[in-house]
Amino acid sequence: MPSGSDTTAEAASSGPDAGRPAADRPADRPGPAAAPHDGDGEAATPRDGDSQATARPGKLRRLGALARRETPRSALAAVSGLALGFAFPPFGVWPLSLLSVAALALLTHGRTAGQGAWTGFAFGVPFFVLLLKWLSVVGWDAVVGLSVIQAAFLALLGAGLALVSRLPVRALWPLWTACLWVAEEWARDRTPFGGFPWGRLAFANTGSPFTPLAALGGAPLVSFGVALAGGALAAAALALWRLRGAQGFSPRGALPAAGAVAVAAAVTVAGNAVPIPTAAADSVDIAVVQGNVQQAGMDFLGRPMKILNNHVNATLGLAKDVKAGRIKKPDLVIWPENASDLDPFQYREAYARIDEAVKAIDVPVLVGALVDHPTKKGYVENQGIVWDPKSGPGASYTKQHPVPFGEYVPFRQQLSKVITRLQRVPRDFYPGDHNGVLTVGPARLGDAICFEVAYDEIVRDTVNAGARAIVVQTNNATYGRSGQPEQQLVMSRLRAIEHGRPVITAATSGISAVVSPDGTIEQRTKEFTEDVLTARIPLRDGKTLADRVGAIPEWVLAMVGVLSCAAAIMVGRRGRTD
Repeated sequence: MPSGSDTTAEAASSGPDAGRPAADRPADRPGPAAAPHDGDGEAATPRDGDSQATARPGKLRRLGALARRETPRSALAAVSGLALGFAFPPFGVWPLSLLSVAALALLTHGRTAGQGAWTGFAFGVPFFVLLLKWLSVVGWDAVVGLSVIQAAFLALLGAGLALVSRLPVRALWPLWTACLWVAEEWARDRTPFGGFPWGRLAFANTGSPFTPLAALGGAPLVSFGVALAGGALAAAALALWRLRGAQGFSPRGALPAAGAVAVAAAVTVAGNAVPIPTAAADSVDIAVVQGNVQQAGMDFLGRPMKILNNHVNATLGLAKDVKAGRIKKPDLVIWPENASDLDPFQYREAYARIDEAVKAIDVPVLVGALVDHPTKKGYVENQGIVWDPKSGPGASYTKQHPVPFGEYVPFRQQLSKVITRLQRVPRDFYPGDHNGVLTVGPARLGDAICFEVAYDEIVRDTVNAGARAIVVQTNNATYGRSGQPEQQLVMSRLRAIEHGRPVITAATSGISAVVSPDGTIEQRTKEFTEDVLTARIPLRDGKTLADRVGAIPEWVLAMVGVLSCAAAIMVGRRGRTD
């Protein structure tokens, strides 16, 4: 929240001497202070209680004036944050992401760092509340709590935007704006507890002209392109506003605005020039089984073996269709995360049912299962297991990034006493220690489990380790029909273009999908229905530039953003010294 000193500074900057050097301004000539008198005409000495009583109303008046002055700007910031939320699925109005970036840049322009931070926070809270409303299944307090934590990063972004808006070279303002957006996402994707990448500008632009930029620099470059175009639009609007306040319109005076619009247009269409590699040396036939769950919400598991039996029965039905010649026999089958709700190595019935289904279809099946940790008692592993019809279970991948407060509870002993709801997570998931490359029949697949698809490095490491196609095993039954499955699906679209690989999403209750290397969703299922998808997918070995450069573009852009803030602070100090 801006301080009282900020109010004074802003009043000075907007007065009649605004913009004049300090040495040229009229010197303040303080007159004699009028001393309060008592009834005898002598100066009265204020008592401590009177002083505090006088100071308190004065401070309250200043705070009230501050609140009244900031309310319109905060309201505009909140509306802009909501607009950014509508850029993401299930709404998907991606142009709003550009306008929201432009709005935040304009609302923080020329402000102090404290004022910019408040504006960023006012922007961030409604944005994340709308984006994360699917978490209301757990509780609205969880939605608000997580939104406030995430909005704190946007408060830092707002402070940075306010600082760089004061740098002397106006033409570079959109560049600093874009780099700061990347820096904010860089930080938010990594902390706390491993970060939370939801809400990146790139994920609102998985079907826009900016999307092909992912093949060059991954999701960070897409976010940079969107923020750069939005920043250029803000620069154009500001140039037009200054022109409006000048003596009159002139073609020469309109050049800065026209140039900024041209930059925004050029960045927007630049993605069309990026080649998207799709050619493949060979292909493979796959089947994706979506067995469905007993019910939606927190208690989606239902009775034991229910989810497993659903997937077994759907696979047995697929085997019958293959035997009858209605469907071509696949080379491999993919089950989703948690398809087996019981550990098949601990429960013989679960093992027998999986083995029955695999032998019936007579091809390897990638089975999602929860497995007790072999050495750490009380821990469970979220695995994708390659199950062969002849040799049984073999190689496996363990989810590297369990969900905090969903699959494990940080500070469990302390927090569980305060938040009793955390007791619904009875055991902590143990993270895996290697990438998800698995050989399933004739295909070398890269497995990413559930929201791991949101993390750049997890998918990239899998591709660079030799994965020829990407598989996302997921269980979104808790958040069904809430918009969360759509938000996760568009991440698969971005990853397909980023790595030039097909992405197969297998979900227990939907949305399962087959995405081609160019980001096209070839097939998708409905939510909470039993379904089986069959498709021929390409297997690719070539790597995109994004695979080769890795996280370098993100680090470089983020550092430029941080250094631009440092430069703004130094320029400000030098100006005060002068």
